[in-house]
Amino acid sequence: MLYGIKSIASYLVGADIAGRNFAVHPDDTMIVSYPRSGNTWTRFLIANLVYPDQNPDFTNIERLIPDNSSKSSRGLKHTPRPRLVKTHDYFDHRYPRTIYIARDPRDVALSYYDYHRRNSFISDSVSLQEFVDRFVDGRLVSAGWGTWGENVASWVYSRGTSPSFLLLRYQDLHANPEAELERVSIFLGIQPDPIRIQAAIEKSSATRMRKLEKIQYNDWINSQGYLARRAKKTRGVRKDIPFVGGAKVDGWRTAMPEECIYRIESAWGEIMTTLDFELVTMPRRTGTILARA
Repeated sequence: MLYGIKSIASYLVGADIAGRNFAVHPDDTMIVSYPRSGNTWTRFLIANLVYPDQNPDFTNIERLIPDNSSKSSRGLKHTPRPRLVKTHDYFDHRYPRTIYIARDPRDVALSYYDYHRRNSFISDSVSLQEFVDRFVDGRLVSAGWGTWGENVASWVYSRGTSPSFLLLRYQDLHANPEAELERVSIFLGIQPDPIRIQAAIEKSSATRMRKLEKIQYNDWINSQGYLARRAKKTRGVRKDIPFVGGAKVDGWRTAMPEECIYRIESAWGEIMTTLDFELVTMPRRTGTILARA
């Protein structure tokens, strides 16, 4: 009884977190990825593409493309439709249209390692090797979203050939953002105007986002319930490790020990092959490479 009263009160004052069970509408489009896979960058790219007159930045991105892990149920309910919603959730059959960003898990592990140290989820005494073991086994603060392999496979194998599903690979976004944003434009029913696309790319550059982070990050993080609560429970957010990272592709080739590469490839070689991520410590696994029309 008391729990129910607290839940209703939290909803009424907007103090709850929407999470996985928020109400989905038939005109919603979800922007989904496993953490540290380029979701924030893609979110800015799409926000600048869809809302060019709103000048998206860290002060308004939660309003333009809300995050279901930081937005309240009431806040999401009152977001104007059609909504673009950012999430890290594993497969949900209710999502009518999904843009999924997949990044090489070896690069994800490196970025997520820095992220965990930045937010004091782990100390610097935790080695990369130990972190990769936790990453593969699903022993992280984000365990509720599944492991990288579980999260990616749940979407790619369930919806990979559906016209309501758009797969973006981080490395393709990095190599040819114009072509990938053209695909996004068509998927969203927006005329793929080259000038509009180029403007969105420039406004979402890593350099510009790092500058915005320095000015606006504290206000942004305080607006996100989940991360704000986590920061209070730990030692806080470190200033020496930026949120907007190096935005690298194949950084694992020089920064990751071979035993870590093997650990990841032995766990997820099949899905990595499906996504055309090269395996270097073992033969190519069986897997059908998905067409990215």
